[in-house]
Amino acid sequence: MELSCGVGGNAAVPPGPGPPAATPAAPPAPLMEGEEYEGLPSGASLGTHMMAGAVAGIMEHTVMYPVDSVKTRMQSLQPDPKAQYRSVYEALKKIVLTEGFWRPLRGINVTMLGAGPAHAMYFACYEKMKKSLSDTIQHGGNSHLANGIAGSVATLLHDAVMNPAEVVKQRMQMFNSPYKSVLACVRTVQKTEGFSAFYRSYTTQLTMNVPFQAIHFITYEFMQEQINPHREYNPRSHIVSGAVAGAVAAAATTPLDVCKTLLNTQENVALSSVNISGHLSGMVNAFKTVYQLGGVSGYFRGVQARVIYQMPSTAIAWSVYEFFKYFLTKHKLEKRTSL
Repeated sequence: MELSCGVGGNAAVPPGPGPPAATPAAPPAPLMEGEEYEGLPSGASLGTHMMAGAVAGIMEHTVMYPVDSVKTRMQSLQPDPKAQYRSVYEALKKIVLTEGFWRPLRGINVTMLGAGPAHAMYFACYEKMKKSLSDTIQHGGNSHLANGIAGSVATLLHDAVMNPAEVVKQRMQMFNSPYKSVLACVRTVQKTEGFSAFYRSYTTQLTMNVPFQAIHFITYEFMQEQINPHREYNPRSHIVSGAVAGAVAAAATTPLDVCKTLLNTQENVALSSVNISGHLSGMVNAFKTVYQLGGVSGYFRGVQARVIYQMPSTAIAWSVYEFFKYFLTKHKLEKRTSL
């Protein structure tokens, strides 16, 4: 379905006897050029993008959260014998049976708290930059270069908000996590490792997310060109494009995600086995440590869980985001044409 509003006046009244015809109502103001579903009405776009982005982000991270918990554990470089899994299904089943039904959801509250504002800024920045860069590079056309750059810059804002939440979330997700609650985790990390611990993996997160989002957005926009060239509101195309984009980007950036998990969780057993005392920091050190502990295959630990997590979560994020863009834009246009 494409948003459009027809504009037309009343038919002329033929001359004849009778009272004079009433002056026809002025037709509704025509839409500005490009003011349709993909180009939101001026003055409402920022709020629309932020609201749609916040809802999409919360939905993305919460619906697939149990799989994300499994991914974190499967990326452990020296897991406890009781926390070794061969598949996502086996992991979820084992966690529920041995640790309780709600254990896969541990830490979900801090994720929701971070995902809302992080994705609001993320999508708003992306849409604004994509439009500005596309106008410059391709004179209003769809530029893949613009999509990639916009996605990368938006990631800087997203990760600045989300990184502390990621640190707490992943520590809560680990097997035998010593933290009783999110607040207890925050207080302990702050007291024992300092505030910088919440951003210890920030550079690695950016190193992972910048290429992830560049690949993600380029793939999504490319898929839209192929299956939804007119950019109509088409839920199926948004779901398929989002799933493909998430899978491709997730597989390509798994090595960086493994390094990020190591930096966030600071696995004591793994670090002590390679004689690292204190806390591991820095992307280069993380890369070296992962290789020492697992070789080349260590960089792809949890790739199955990561792809399984990203495909539906990215599809959910895009379909929810595009729905809210469509709904809010349609409501705005209907209000204008009814005046």
